[in-house]
Amino acid sequence: MSELLKKYRSMRSFRETPEPAGGKPVHGKQPIFVIQKHHASRLHYDFRLEMEGVLKSWAVPKGPSYDPAVKRLAMMTEDHPYDYASFEGVIPDGNYGAGNVIIWDQGTWEFIEPGNDPVKALKQGKLAFKLYGKKMFGEWALVRIKGRSPSGNEWLLLKHRDEWANPDVDVTEVAPKSVVSNLDIEEIGSENIWQSNRKATPRRAPTLATRLEAEAAEKKKPVRTLERQTPAPTPARKTKKRPGTGGPASRSRAARPRATSAPSRSSPARPPRKAGTTARHRPR
Repeated sequence: MSELLKKYRSMRSFRETPEPAGGKPVHGKQPIFVIQKHHASRLHYDFRLEMEGVLKSWAVPKGPSYDPAVKRLAMMTEDHPYDYASFEGVIPDGNYGAGNVIIWDQGTWEFIEPGNDPVKALKQGKLAFKLYGKKMFGEWALVRIKGRSPSGNEWLLLKHRDEWANPDVDVTEVAPKSVVSNLDIEEIGSENIWQSNRKATPRRAPTLATRLEAEAAEKKKPVRTLERQTPAPTPARKTKKRPGTGGPASRSRAARPRATSAPSRSSPARPPRKAGTTARHRPR
């Protein structure tokens, strides 16, 4: 494994960069994969598959596509150590690949064909596999472009036609953030440098599946009308009825405004006197 990482280590100064120098793989049921969104001189996606105790790596300029008709260029780069799968942070200026890095997706992968040896298939220039991530699902393939480059490092990343294929979904636009920190590539700061004993974030980062489910639920919501938005009128306060009341006459009397000084029934009210006149007195 040290020979596989010789080129990787020769390109970095680990006194200046927070990137890991090595790391042993954890033996699990399936090997891991990771895709790191890397904003160096140009934005690209580093696609890595665990194999031979290291991470075989490809730089995908435009990122993966769920459209089977789209073939994405993938430039094979140097092998990376296993611990690089946990790297999210900032590579300082002056170092190789300086820029921000987030873990865009991670999970496990399963070799499909050809044969039963992924290392041999990789050397032959064709690798088909299944991905079990948070954004990447289903069958994919890496195919080397023959005769195009003397170094043979130009490959194509393809999506197989399966139940996950979808030409209408741009996964890089739908789910741009980290699956670890839920931060975008521009939100990563120097305080987010890689640490081997870093605890997982308590927040659950949204995935492509949760995003699509949320959009589907939003479309099913009924449209709120103005009538629904208008608050209901406040019900009238009920009062206790007195005995002998409640008929039409009593209700009409209650509705009439009360005068300031009500005249008595025995002495009807006199009309107002005219100005400038005096009352005449009859002789007694």
